[in-house]
Amino acid sequence: MLNNITFLVPIIIILLVFLAAAIKILREYDRGVVFTLGRFTGVKGPGLIILIPFIQQMLRVDLRTLVLDVPSQDVISKDNVSVRVNAVLYFRVIDPERATIQVEDFMMATSQLAQTTLRSVLGKHDLDEMLAERDKLNNDIQEILDAQTDAWGIKVANVEIKHVDINESMVRAIARQAEAERERRAKVINAEGEEQAAQKLLEAANILSQRPEAMQLRYLSTLNIIAGEKNSTIVFPFPMELSDFFKSAAAATSPTRPSARSAAKPSK
Repeated sequence: MLNNITFLVPIIIILLVFLAAAIKILREYDRGVVFTLGRFTGVKGPGLIILIPFIQQMLRVDLRTLVLDVPSQDVISKDNVSVRVNAVLYFRVIDPERATIQVEDFMMATSQLAQTTLRSVLGKHDLDEMLAERDKLNNDIQEILDAQTDAWGIKVANVEIKHVDINESMVRAIARQAEAERERRAKVINAEGEEQAAQKLLEAANILSQRPEAMQLRYLSTLNIIAGEKNSTIVFPFPMELSDFFKSAAAATSPTRPSARSAAKPSK
């Protein structure tokens, strides 16, 4: 009896090892790429998978969206400014077969491709574009990566530039440039305001010159404003129309004087 038990123990151990090698359980987001004697025979999963030990091998592939941190890259911009840029990449495997067979390590391959693409794309733009047009640059990098990784069965969902680091001297230069730009805008806005005010004054002067009654109303309105203030001295402007009236009246009442030559008579 003891001999039989001793004989069965190795058999049970071998059977357990066989079952452990044959039975695989894949989660919902996992897929198994199966190779039979080294040849690709299909993609299985999720759920319970039974393999033939020592004849079939399986590689797990995660179908979830993966996050890849692109290390900081030294980039020379189009206007010859040296910056350090890093980004984050979001991608997922859509074809486990190609992601396993077409590339040795799709994580490493995608990381290296993202680094070179980041330097290539950003090197074609000025520093101002890197700082102000990140959405456009993100889309450009994403489209290039997605087109190149399609052969690997990988879909690049999104690319985000995280930081654009500039040296201290360039930061001071950008600050001076921004200050000069603000001063320029302030001067332009002030000049535009002066131009609009002058235009409105010219229009008002044209209207008042066409209707003398409007000028009189403006004169009375100004007097009303001056009288409403608590001033010890009030200066009344003399209307130009009244001055013209007095001049014309004086010219009408003055007698005509003969000239000295006509008044002198020759003596006999």
